[in-house]
Amino acid sequence: GLVSWFRYLSVVLVGLYAVCRCMIPWLVQSNSTLALLWYDFVLEMTLDLLTRTTRPQRLLRAVIINAVRGDPDSVIRAIDHFCKHTEWAMNIGDEKGAILDSVVMETSPSTVLELGTYCGYSAVRITRLLPPSTRLITVEMNPDYACVARQVIQHAGLQDKVCVLEGQSADLIPKMAEMFGIQTFDFVFLDHWKDRYLPDIRLLEDCSLLAQGSVVLADNVVCPGTPDYLNYIRSNLNYRSRFYQAHLEYTRVLDGLEKSEYLGCRQGKRQVDRETDR
Repeated sequence: GLVSWFRYLSVVLVGLYAVCRCMIPWLVQSNSTLALLWYDFVLEMTLDLLTRTTRPQRLLRAVIINAVRGDPDSVIRAIDHFCKHTEWAMNIGDEKGAILDSVVMETSPSTVLELGTYCGYSAVRITRLLPPSTRLITVEMNPDYACVARQVIQHAGLQDKVCVLEGQSADLIPKMAEMFGIQTFDFVFLDHWKDRYLPDIRLLEDCSLLAQGSVVLADNVVCPGTPDYLNYIRSNLNYRSRFYQAHLEYTRVLDGLEKSEYLGCRQGKRQVDRETDR
């Protein structure tokens, strides 16, 4: 009776655990819709409920435990390990992070803007490569994310080179010149709400914050995708764009980055040839 019922319940629970731990992650690895639904909603909400913590808080704990204080590369490795082996998170990740690194080093910017801080992973990746006098300004609308990001950045020893602003990008972009005395940005990284990519690139243009040679790098242009932004940037005479094919962070889902160099204000539009790095 009761013993049999407990055995049956144990078998069911073990089966459910195996499905959740092994089968579902395997199934969602190559499907963008399932991956985002599973990792970004079902699993995150379940773990939040069970642990009474948030995913950013769990990521921060992994950094504090596993990363060497003052070592940015150690922080990056700790976050990558956490996201690969413990819990997925929406950082740019190691594969696309290497592309981000190469673009930053090619640009060697003196003024940098990031839209979408999340937990500070990409801010650490970018800042560790910047010239000594260069600071990163990063904008995050979620105060809880911003709080975690500041602690991650501090653990990496980069707090003096990063300014984390809380608020809406639409409100803060027009204030950049007044707040920081910045005329233009040499490098802009877009990794916030995807429906803000197009309005914000236009706002950067309207506020004259892009100069000839400024580079804009946009993440997740395939998954979840930014079709309106891509259509605008690729058909615009003011930009020369290049597409880097990669995968959604820590999965096999196809994704990519779009690097766009601002050529100055020109008239008309054109269709650009796309270069694809595989």
